[in-house]
Amino acid sequence: MTVNYPNGKKNNWTAAVTSAGRRGMALEQDINATNAFYLSEDTAVIHKKPTPVTIVKVDYPKRSAAKITEAYFKMPSTTDYNGIYKGRYIDFEAKECASSTSFPLKSIHAHQLVHLDAVLRHGGIAFVIVRWTQFEETYFIPAKNMINYWNTASRHSIPYAWFQENGCLIPSSYVKPVDYLKILDRLYFEKGGNTSNGKEKENIQ
Repeated sequence: MTVNYPNGKKNNWTAAVTSAGRRGMALEQDINATNAFYLSEDTAVIHKKPTPVTIVKVDYPKRSAAKITEAYFKMPSTTDYNGIYKGRYIDFEAKECASSTSFPLKSIHAHQLVHLDAVLRHGGIAFVIVRWTQFEETYFIPAKNMINYWNTASRHSIPYAWFQENGCLIPSSYVKPVDYLKILDRLYFEKGGNTSNGKEKENIQ
């Protein structure tokens, strides 16, 4: 299937499904499972955002089945997840990294950081979740930290050590594989956290 982007370029859907489309699925599934548990416990309401797609061509190889053969994205996606927790708007992007040394900056797009910055300016909580698959570690990075690195970086990737120094390792359990609300509680809702204006701490260690 061919997918057209807003700039008029075409992309082969089959290739995307077999390559880039499958990257990050394990992390996505873990976050979805965690969010489902949060919802079942009435702790938070956070969902994955649907990607807006317009279908332009459908074939019917069988009477009982329809096959989408051409579609296009209405606009570039912003971030993966949003919702509400303890009265605060939550918005974040999730990425997997297969490297053992660095996270490619191209893995996150400028318009996504612009969106996360807007969330911060309007008092929401914004962050990025990055899973290092080689180490089976998942980090919570406040959006402000990621934006600052993007704006000042002299290289095209972020070293693994930077995540250890500027992020928080997210705890995991069977029912909550990516229990990021524990990090939110520590940074924003417990005594001494930033609960008033949505601005992240400069140093979260």
